[in-house]
Amino acid sequence: MLLLTEMEGEPHLILEKRASTLKSQPGDICLPGGGIEPLESPLEAAVRETMEELCISREDIEVIGPMDYFLSPYGQTMYPFVAKTSRTEFHPSADEVERLIFVPLSFFEEHVPLIYEIDLTAKLGEDFPYHLIENGKDYPFRRATNKQYFYKFGDTVIWGFTAQIVKSFIDILKEDESHAEF
Repeated sequence: MLLLTEMEGEPHLILEKRASTLKSQPGDICLPGGGIEPLESPLEAAVRETMEELCISREDIEVIGPMDYFLSPYGQTMYPFVAKTSRTEFHPSADEVERLIFVPLSFFEEHVPLIYEIDLTAKLGEDFPYHLIENGKDYPFRRATNKQYFYKFGDTVIWGFTAQIVKSFIDILKEDESHAEF
């Protein structure tokens, strides 16, 4: 969930530093969100996870709309949504969130992220049936790269899929300068 709140007369994006006790991505900077439960839509999951992590009620979240979904090269599908809240004080779940980070949207609009490319290559074991394909072990498997974005906001580094989703959102805002409604 790209959750926005008004602070100091300017829209801010609410990010989380994940609790260091979590098994998955401890200490990472992320957006509120998580897994989709059975019979739950992506929007319902995003709202539920935001409520659980930030300890807020459904009435505190005004959903603006969905963004395009993201497919990770690791088999994950992410469904980001944009929402806003009038809340500026939060008491997030200590089990999931170490602290919140409020970043002015103008920061992302004014700062181009660092971009690094990661090689994505097939790693095939010795038991791979090379004998079933033309050229066997010499088959010219495709190589790909994945762009990794990094934003440095003070001592906070926003990277990975979080940065990719934020960058996509900012690109949309830059295309449509009528985002004053936030």
